[in-house]
Amino acid sequence: MTTALEIHIEELRAELRNADPAERGQIEAELELARAELVVAIAERDGVVDAEPPF
Repeated sequence: MTTALEIHIEELRAELRNADPAERGQIEAELELARAELVVAIAERDGVVDAEPPF
């Protein structure tokens, strides 16, 4: 899972470098979301957090 997210992040970074101003905001938002998903996936993999909420 983390590898796919890392690849997706690199693809978004490449898109961002070549994006026109109209697309920049959307790509930046997607990049931020992908980075957050990667942090969560790593934490879950390493046992730092549970995959399910406690309630």
